Amino acid sequence: MTTDIGLPGLRSGVELIPTTDEKQTGKDFTSDQEVRWCPGCGDYAVLKAVQSFLPDLGLRRENIVFVSGIGCSSRFPYYLDTYGMHSIHGRAPTIATGIATAREDLSVWVVTGDGDALSIGGNHLIHTLRRNVNMTILLFNNRIYGLTKGQYSPTSETGKVTKSTPMGSLDHPFNPVSLALGAEGTFVARTIDSDRKHLTSVLSAAAAHRGTSFVEIYQNCPIFNDGAFDAIKSPDTKADAIIPLVHGEQIRFGAQDESGRGTKALVRDKASGGVKIVEAAEVADAEILVHDAHSADPSTAFAISRLTDSGYLNQSPIGIFRQVERAAYDDQARAQVTTAQGGTSGDQSERLAALISAGDTWTIV
Repeated sequence: MTTDIGLPGLRSGVELIPTTDEKQTGKDFTSDQEVRWCPGCGDYAVLKAVQSFLPDLGLRRENIVFVSGIGCSSRFPYYLDTYGMHSIHGRAPTIATGIATAREDLSVWVVTGDGDALSIGGNHLIHTLRRNVNMTILLFNNRIYGLTKGQYSPTSETGKVTKSTPMGSLDHPFNPVSLALGAEGTFVARTIDSDRKHLTSVLSAAAAHRGTSFVEIYQNCPIFNDGAFDAIKSPDTKADAIIPLVHGEQIRFGAQDESGRGTKALVRDKASGGVKIVEAAEVADAEILVHDAHSADPSTAFAISRLTDSGYLNQSPIGIFRQVERAAYDDQARAQVTTAQGGTSGDQSERLAALISAGDTWTIV
């Protein structure tokens, strides 16, 4: 029986066993394990948001699985009363690919960090994105290695002084959203640990997407990199630091004008071919960029992602950058298996023999 639980990303050709006979709450998805993160860690806020959101999926706990790699964020599966696996450093997307392909009835989630996903796991991440495997990847970005006590990570800024870079990091940092867009990710978003409403709305959209959903979460590490995202969290600066992205709406931000709209805006940069920030009052209203997350061409979304940390108040676009439809790898893989298994056993034997003898063959004498 096909069951539609209302979220396209979780629609399946087999019964997903939705919970319709009892109301679930966040408490139902909270395990009996003691949560062990440093006081003030942003992971607490994300965990609470996820626990509160999971009942909205309409699935039983045994139909949800969280896979993590290695790092502070990777303790996540212990704290959720679902199936889960604390896996190998950087390899969570690979293991999740196997689960998603073999078990169409599961909602598959990956929890990873900027070090786990973008250093040793970088290759696995980009191939998962390009294949468009049906899973949701939550990348916690605190711009530091927290579990191993404060070394610079692939997202640490150039010049960052850490225990492993006492004279400042020489590495140019990754922009996770730009990386995901460059890998042709079909759902790419960014949100903030402390903004519960926005985080939940992004989680909902990510879960509804059929294919790989990639969500970068700015997450504060109060011990080894405290204040990395103060600009977008402080009431005094966040209006100028956050560039909100809402599909179908003009991209405006900053202090509001008389009409309640932001006084700064994004327009096309004819010189560079990208986008740039201008005073909204200095350009025609028609010139202001309207966000199109559904565009088949990711070029504009990529250009917007490059505004991150552009030098003025650590400006960061926040929201869903890209949300497009493309066939999912695991759906196609299962379709091929079904085709191969079709017909009688004799038909299958003939196809196997033809496959083995196809192409160049050699006889060893």
